[in-house]
Amino acid sequence: MKPCLLCHPENEKVLWQDDRCRVIFVEDPDYPGFCRVIWGAHVKEMTDLTEPERSHLMAVVFVTEEILRETMHPDKINLASLGNQVPHLHWHVIPRFADDAHFPDPIWVVRKHVTRTHTKTGAELARELAQRLGDQLD
Repeated sequence: MKPCLLCHPENEKVLWQDDRCRVIFVEDPDYPGFCRVIWGAHVKEMTDLTEPERSHLMAVVFVTEEILRETMHPDKINLASLGNQVPHLHWHVIPRFADDAHFPDPIWVVRKHVTRTHTKTGAELARELAQRLGDQLD
């Protein structure tokens, strides 16, 4: 059995964290601003959490979404909690644009077209998001 990639992360760019969860920046040139909110303890489902833990996790997801909307002005935000490949509770928070590679389909399907060019580098965007998450969540 392979170790859990979210319990034993490698090369994560952590934007914010507390003692229960963390927000990471996903380096994907097709989807700038792509973040994951990861629960710290190894659980599979939202119902494995207590009600206060669920509320805390979703508050972090919603603040992450809000900051991405304010920072990037996407056409849509996708929220997804799948866990089929990595059964460790986490939420994908993905800014979507009408001219991205898969729009309007999910990002995990076959690409529809070439992606657009973005003005900020991944590093610039990650710094800005980390600052704003810290301002909102600390």
